[in-house]
Amino acid sequence: MSIPPIPAPVPVPVPPLPPAPEALHAELRTLIAASRQRVAGAVNAELTRLYWAVGDRLAREVLGGERAGYGRQLVKRLGEQLAQEFGRGFEARNLHRMVQFAQAFPDHGIVSTLSTQLSWSHFVEVLAVRAPAARQFYAEKDGITVAEYWTELPPKAELESRLHQMLVEARERLAQRGVLLERFNE
Repeated sequence: MSIPPIPAPVPVPVPPLPPAPEALHAELRTLIAASRQRVAGAVNAELTRLYWAVGDRLAREVLGGERAGYGRQLVKRLGEQLAQEFGRGFEARNLHRMVQFAQAFPDHGIVSTLSTQLSWSHFVEVLAVRAPAARQFYAEKDGITVAEYWTELPPKAELESRLHQMLVEARERLAQRGVLLERFNE
């Protein structure tokens, strides 16, 4: 009679050793910080879209056309009421800034896209730029938002200087390609 073969031992998975407490702490800190940053970005994007919608609504329904004088008074009253309910961010001065924002960037799709990359503070700085072409150029340069170039807001004088330089460079690149853009001649 033959003896049956002995089966090969089945390897038992060995759990990895727990990381050192310092390494685990560092990894958890990184996870928490990254999550907080994503949440803050999502909140900022939503607030920016809200401010655009408020500004657009006020521009179309309240401040437009023949009702402009009445509209200014209404915005003042709305600002007082909204500020009591939702805080200083909705005072009349800020409501006017929201209207300016909606008028400067009338395409909701562009605002929605840019709001994921530019903060409300960036948009407020952009609104201070007088030339519409420069404003648009600041917000989007060659299809890439300036948020990818500038992570911190430069002072207004530096912003104007940089915008002018970027416009000059853009004109030169377009001229090399044989393209003439009248809208950048402002």
